[in-house]
Amino acid sequence: MTERKPDSVLVGWADDPQFNDNNELMSWRLKLKDHELQEMLDKYLTQKSERGGGNVYLTMFMSRSGKACCRVYDPNSEGAKEAREKKAAANVSSDLPF
Repeated sequence: MTERKPDSVLVGWADDPQFNDNNELMSWRLKLKDHELQEMLDKYLTQKSERGGGNVYLTMFMSRSGKACCRVYDPNSEGAKEAREKKAAANVSSDLPF
């Protein structure tokens, strides 16, 4: 089995999710300090291109222990670089017209 390289960095813990009376998820809050936001802009901003970019991707998730967490996608990580290389290799056009 191949080792999976992470493409994101743990930002920190989030507030516990809030549920309504039907046990449906209603909201989830994450607090970031100004220096944390600036660090994300400096380190984790995706590269701009004609198709978009210039984004910071945050993922809210539950840890294995059941604690609410947040991670930020790191476009400079080894895992992200490998994923882009695989995607580029898959998008190489062939001589087939279809």
